Amino acid sequence: MTRAFDTMAGEDEEGTSTVAVAVAGETHQLQIPISRVKKIMKLDQDINKINSEALHLIASSTELFLELLAEKSAQVALEKKRKTIKLEHLRVAVKRHQPTSDFLLDSLPMPSQPSDRSPKVQSRPRSSTDKPLPSGTRRIEAFFQKCT
Repeated sequence: MTRAFDTMAGEDEEGTSTVAVAVAGETHQLQIPISRVKKIMKLDQDINKINSEALHLIASSTELFLELLAEKSAQVALEKKRKTIKLEHLRVAVKRHQPTSDFLLDSLPMPSQPSDRSPKVQSRPRSSTDKPLPSGTRRIEAFFQKCT
């Protein structure tokens, strides 16, 4: 099934740029800041120029992905009879969704375990950086570090 995408850009009363993406005739106002998405994309040294249509599609895809993660995490929280979504709920939701689990699970921090032991006996928590990366890949944290 193919979908037609159209984008409309403009400015609101405050002068900030707004973007509406039309997917198969329905318009969707993006909530994610386009400028932030562009800055993150520009962190990749292989990307020199970014087409505005590609930028809007990536921003829209990002919103849809985050919406999926939020919905799945909320389902896990409800299953555990919780009202607040925690990291453990997000980790379970990611584990259940195989395509997401393949790339995101190693980047999520490990949940903190309740401590029944004294601080001296506790072992060093494992970080996701202890695992070697497959060749040609980078950790997602690298995209969010500030450039100096």
